[in-house]
Amino acid sequence: MSDAAAMTADEREFQFTDRDFAFLRQIAYEHTGITLGDTKRQMVYGRLARRIRQLGLDSFAAYCQRIENDLDSELGELVNAITTNLTSFFRENHHFEHLTDTALPEIVAHNAGARRLRVWSAGCSTGEEPYSIAMTLAESGQLSGWDARILATDIDTNVVAKARSGVYGDERIQDIAPQRLRRWFQRGGGANAGKARVAQPLRDMISFRQLNLLGPWPMQGPFDVIFCRNVVIYFDKETQRKLFARYADLLAPHGYLYIGHSETLFKISEQFRLIGGTIYKKV
Repeated sequence: MSDAAAMTADEREFQFTDRDFAFLRQIAYEHTGITLGDTKRQMVYGRLARRIRQLGLDSFAAYCQRIENDLDSELGELVNAITTNLTSFFRENHHFEHLTDTALPEIVAHNAGARRLRVWSAGCSTGEEPYSIAMTLAESGQLSGWDARILATDIDTNVVAKARSGVYGDERIQDIAPQRLRRWFQRGGGANAGKARVAQPLRDMISFRQLNLLGPWPMQGPFDVIFCRNVVIYFDKETQRKLFARYADLLAPHGYLYIGHSETLFKISEQFRLIGGTIYKKV
C-alpha cells in the first residue's frame, strides 16, 4: 500500500472534504463523462494533490474555487490528472489478428474502387495502440498503393504529446518481436540510449489529436474500423449509449468496432452485432 493510501484524513497534507469530492466528480462527469465512484476518492486525492502543490494552494477547497473561477484554463489539467493511461503494444492481440485475417480482406474488397482506408483509435493514450494498428496495416501486404490513414485521439493532452513523439523506453518495447523491432523502431544513442523511436513511415500514417469524446467531433468519416478499448468503463450506461450511437453514425456500413476485454455492448447498443471476443460489426 502506498503512503498516500495509508493516510487517514487527519494525516493528509491537504484537507479534502465530501463537498470538495462531490464538486470535482460533478465537474468531471459534466465535461468528460467520466464517472468517479466513491472508490476513486483516494486516487483523486493523490493525483490532484500534486497539482495543488504545483499551484501553491493550501487546500482542495481553494483548488475547487480556482476551477469555479476559471474552468477553461484548469479543466485540461484536471482531466490529465484523473484519467488512467494503461496500455501496451499489441494489447489484446486477437484484435490485430482479426484485423489482418478478417476485417482487412473485407474492407479491401468493399473499398477497391476508392483504395481508401480510415481507422480511428479513440482513446489512444501514449500511442501504443495506433502504432500497433499501423504496423498491422503495413505488414498485411493488402494495402499497397492505398490511402490508409489512422486518426488517434485522447482527451489527455500530455499523452497525446507523448504519442506524437513516438519515443519509447526499452521497457515499453521489450515484448515486441525482434523482427518488428528491427523494421519499425530506430534505437537511440548518446543521451537517447535506452530509447527507441517509431519509424517515420508509421508516424506518417497517423494524425494525433486531442479530443473530448463528449464534445463535438470535427471529423466527417466514414471510418472502416474504430478501436475504442478500455475507454467506456469510465462512463455510465446512458453516456455509453450515446457514444456508441455516434460511433455507429461515423462507421461505414461494413465497418468493425473493437472494444476492451472488460467491456460489452449488451443492452447498450443494437446497432452492432457481436462476431467475436469484444469484436463487433455494424448492423
